[in-house]
Amino acid sequence: MTTYLLTGARPLGGDPTDVLVADGVVAALGADARRAGAQVVEADGLVLLPGLVDLHTHLREPGREDAETVESGTRAAALGGFTAVHAMANTTPTQDTAGVVEQVWRLGRDAGWCDVHPVGAVTVGLEGERLAELSAMARSAAAVRVFSDDGKCVHDPVVMRRALEYVKAFDGVVAQHAQEPRLTEGAQMHEGVVSAELGLTGWPAVAEEAVVARDVLLAEHVGSRLHVLHLSTAGSVDIVRWAKARGIAVTAEATPHHLALTDDLVRGYDPRFKVNPPLRTAEDVEAVRQGLADGTIDVVGTDHAPHPREDKDCEWGAAAFGMTGLETALSVVQEVMVDTGRLTWADVARVMSTAPAHIGRLTGQGRPIAVGEPANLTLVDPAARRVVVPEEQATASVNSPFAGRELPGRVVATFLRGRATVLDGALVEGTHR
Repeated sequence: MTTYLLTGARPLGGDPTDVLVADGVVAALGADARRAGAQVVEADGLVLLPGLVDLHTHLREPGREDAETVESGTRAAALGGFTAVHAMANTTPTQDTAGVVEQVWRLGRDAGWCDVHPVGAVTVGLEGERLAELSAMARSAAAVRVFSDDGKCVHDPVVMRRALEYVKAFDGVVAQHAQEPRLTEGAQMHEGVVSAELGLTGWPAVAEEAVVARDVLLAEHVGSRLHVLHLSTAGSVDIVRWAKARGIAVTAEATPHHLALTDDLVRGYDPRFKVNPPLRTAEDVEAVRQGLADGTIDVVGTDHAPHPREDKDCEWGAAAFGMTGLETALSVVQEVMVDTGRLTWADVARVMSTAPAHIGRLTGQGRPIAVGEPANLTLVDPAARRVVVPEEQATASVNSPFAGRELPGRVVATFLRGRATVLDGALVEGTHR
């Protein structure tokens, strides 16, 4: 394995220092880092973060390889600075058995660009009726700890209660897609002024908030862990803040697009902006930003949702919900949270690495940048600027809501247990396996 010397890097945005990466770990810091024969990576002015961890990635394989594969999705993840991703369960077949989650885990291991941790379905076929093989998935080689029917809500309170009770046995967490289905039948966008003007069926904020409120109370009742996916409304932020003050074991996630974009973008009927949950109002965006800044929201999850071109290049009503996000997430967080002074780079490490690794119960990810720790690292140039060109990205799909937009920041290097997967902003081909 190549030894790397990162010269002048700024861990968590702090003072510059040299960092030696050798034998899969951070081998030395400062003056002790100098070693003859090491490959030098000039890092003056660059920020060094622990490798990013995504709790919410759709890799589509098995079943929808026309949209994404584990190979293409993890290449995108590495370029985005991620060293671990959680692969959501809405594949075909569904990740609701030990056999399927082990298949996805092995695909990730064989690809080698980042660690892939499958998310197990809560219910069989995501149908919301019968619990899936939760214990078998937890005991499998994939060691599943996060369970979700994402894409669908576990809408039956009895089923949700049983799932919360069941995962306690192996310290699992249920990650809920909060969407009351009866309140969102036929919904196309956020219910509000813009939906009324456009004549599109509205998706009310209360459809999310009602489920969040119910589930934090269920989590309190059974003493289990709950994670709220892609929280998008001011009301949901308030409910999670109240629940945390009450001592309920709830964590919450915001996506880059819900931190940056509003429902005004739907006026052009561009399907790139069609997503579930929908883009909300400027007031909701502000509340989500504040929730992330004050710790109410624990993590940024990409909800990377690739689709083949034909599923997005069509009229609004027929278009699929979802946006890509792995290769732009860090830049969006820098733009709306760091460059505005709401988060420091140390905070970014917390919400995009340490906290998601803790929620997913990952032992080797999200660790401090310290001697002896696994060298899962991301090196970022915060002064760089780039225009997003989806066709130039590694993901197999082009449905980025940030297409054509100039964003700050660039991932210069990504290291997975000391092995460079990205150097000088490009994938290191041929050495990742």
